[in-house]
Amino acid sequence: MGRFIFGVIIGICLVAGGAFTYFMTGMAPVAATAQPMPFERFLAHAALHAKIDREAPKTAPIQPTVGNLTAGAHLYIHDCAFCHGMPSGPQSLQGRGMFPPAPALFTPRGMVTNDPVGVTFWKIKNGIRLTGMPSFERGLNTTQMWQIAWLMRDADKLPPAVSAVLAPPPAQPAKPAKSAEPRKRR
Repeated sequence: MGRFIFGVIIGICLVAGGAFTYFMTGMAPVAATAQPMPFERFLAHAALHAKIDREAPKTAPIQPTVGNLTAGAHLYIHDCAFCHGMPSGPQSLQGRGMFPPAPALFTPRGMVTNDPVGVTFWKIKNGIRLTGMPSFERGLNTTQMWQIAWLMRDADKLPPAVSAVLAPPPAQPAKPAKSAEPRKRR
């Protein structure tokens, strides 16, 4: 029995030493362009979902009124579109360059309309470690975070007034090109 326990201890030390060497010699993929490590995606998602299931609010203190959705749209433009893009445009360059890429929240693949609003609120409030998603707890108040969460929850069925806030500005007519000739001095 003593040899078995000794063997288990040696095995654990070898695995720990191998993992330590893997990380400390720079072999682990850390660049945003690198492929994920084995089990990285599974472990990260499992931990995230367990935490959210435990901590996400089950009820919202505000409702998705036109006023709240409009306020959420203005906040989204200012604080979220940089990474997640706008409804009428392609995913942002910054969002595509992250690992994992930031979801384009107004595309069918990136929408979180099936998530409970409390889950989206939790993500906005706390951020998600190792994804580039920051916590907005110190920059937005609770109402503002709920307004964005409701906007994302209803992204596929926004009232026209809210969609208008998120629409691109109308194209400006092109200005005539200025002459390249130097000005004459008097």
